[in-house]
Amino acid sequence: MTSSNVEDYLKTIYQLQQEAAGGDGWAAGSGPDVSTSALAERLSVAPASVTSMIQRLAQVELLTYTPYQGVHLTTQGEKMALRVIRRHRLLELYLAERLGLSWDQVHEEAERLEHHISPTLEERIAAALGNPQVDPHGHPIPTVAGEVAAPPSTPLDALAVGQDAFVLSVQDNDPELLRYLAARELYPGMAVVITEREPFGGPLHLRVGSPAPGRVYTLSLAAAARVRVSTTVPAIPPPAAPSDPAPTAC
Repeated sequence: MTSSNVEDYLKTIYQLQQEAAGGDGWAAGSGPDVSTSALAERLSVAPASVTSMIQRLAQVELLTYTPYQGVHLTTQGEKMALRVIRRHRLLELYLAERLGLSWDQVHEEAERLEHHISPTLEERIAAALGNPQVDPHGHPIPTVAGEVAAPPSTPLDALAVGQDAFVLSVQDNDPELLRYLAARELYPGMAVVITEREPFGGPLHLRVGSPAPGRVYTLSLAAAARVRVSTTVPAIPPPAAPSDPAPTAC
């Protein structure tokens, strides 16, 4: 087991646990189970390879594995996952703020770098950025101690028509999705309200931005499900939206 391979598995399990828990966190070492098939799909590896790897990770007590039920991280496995997630999200923000990469570029670049920076460089990056709390996509950056601020949130597609909300975070591993959301100004911190739902599973009509009237956009249900929102003003200041104007969308 190479260290980067172990980190990839632990980070992915943590992210799948977070998605299964609705993005609101859980007690350390007690996250929801993740199926081996979901893990294989997310990592793009064969199910047999996943089973072999998680059995070895279970032997060193980084996760708990129950055949036909799934896996969840132990406290130690969660700590290791949060360390690599901290590096990843700091790198994303540094690439965006200091090197000018767009928010649909930084995830892939951070994936390449996250296993290869030292703790010293990690903390220098954090200090240079002012010890930030969220990455460019609105996800909380774990502290050095492994603490994560996970405010309550809900998927955008679960909002009622006319209910005011603020974008908290967006799923970051699909560049095409991020460009689609950018065209509709759905950055963390943006005010949003659903003005209409098309029937029979059709798209949503949104008003984005404040003060009223804002801008009106159309958004697919699939994309809306990958945007997390809060009905209260975010306690943690969101990252600055890209300075380039968003393309016009209908």
